[in-house]
Amino acid sequence: MAEKMPSIDAWLKEAQADPSAPECGMYLTHVGVVRRTAREKVRQGLPDTRPVRGMWFDYDEEKVAQATANARKLPGIGYVRVWLNQGELAVGDPIMLVLVGGDIRPHVIRALQDLVGTLKENCVIERERHEP
Repeated sequence: MAEKMPSIDAWLKEAQADPSAPECGMYLTHVGVVRRTAREKVRQGLPDTRPVRGMWFDYDEEKVAQATANARKLPGIGYVRVWLNQGELAVGDPIMLVLVGGDIRPHVIRALQDLVGTLKENCVIERERHEP
């Protein structure tokens, strides 16, 4: 069963109250959701892939903590926060929420892209459930 995604507004207020806030000139968020189009179709271009009806999602807490800590060490990054869902998820359910704050746009974009990539490639387990 999907957990309720935290409020982006609440997270942003917390980030702006954090000691890092005076050094942060930009915040970016990433909200990942379960999509109907299968990964094989989107990423590999396989045209005959059946639509997704849901997915099973889990993660390794230690790897997520390490990825988050590494993102905080990137140049210009002052704030990083990650939430990941777990369990059986349906199309439209949130998978992850990531918030990154930093000094300038190139630093924040790079950190967000690197962190989301690391989470997806090294920290999570996701198994799509296809329609019959």
